[in-house]
Amino acid sequence: MSKSVYDFTATTIRGSQINLDQYRGQVLLIVNTASKCGLTPQYSDLQKLYEKYKEQGLIVLGFPCNQFGEQKPAANEEVNTFCQINYGVTFPLFEKIEVLGANQHPLYAHLTAQAPFEGFDQSTSSGNMLHAFFEEKMPEKLLGNDIKWNFTKFLVDRQGNVVNRIEPPVDPFDIEPSIEALI
Repeated sequence: MSKSVYDFTATTIRGSQINLDQYRGQVLLIVNTASKCGLTPQYSDLQKLYEKYKEQGLIVLGFPCNQFGEQKPAANEEVNTFCQINYGVTFPLFEKIEVLGANQHPLYAHLTAQAPFEGFDQSTSSGNMLHAFFEEKMPEKLLGNDIKWNFTKFLVDRQGNVVNRIEPPVDPFDIEPSIEALI
């Protein structure tokens, strides 16, 4: 039997270990986040999506990560305060994790295996810019299914199946139709 996201545990930003099974039956948007990134304002739109759809079953899960340009250097409590004060975040946040490499959180190993990297949408200016950045600075990173940058988003259906991987430059509101289709 293949795994679902419900088979994983994670530690909340306040230090409590939880089983993701508690989100069974919800639509999940799982995002690796950062506080000092050009994409950090996405916190605001993620919060707006959460507020708009939480009564219909959407839960946004934020996983801070410091693996991309060290853009999430603060301790967990500082991260939590930053997100609440600057973006009004009330969706669940988890402790800082690694989303790639030898210490990759098992949830992210599952997510990237279920939804491989298909490239950046180069028909958009932000997707084109990110692709060009990687092509010039880190061409090897364009290969494989690893998380490429902060704010990679995974949409998970009510059965715990990963249905879509949304790359960082895609604004959260651009995936609203996909969310509506699942709720």
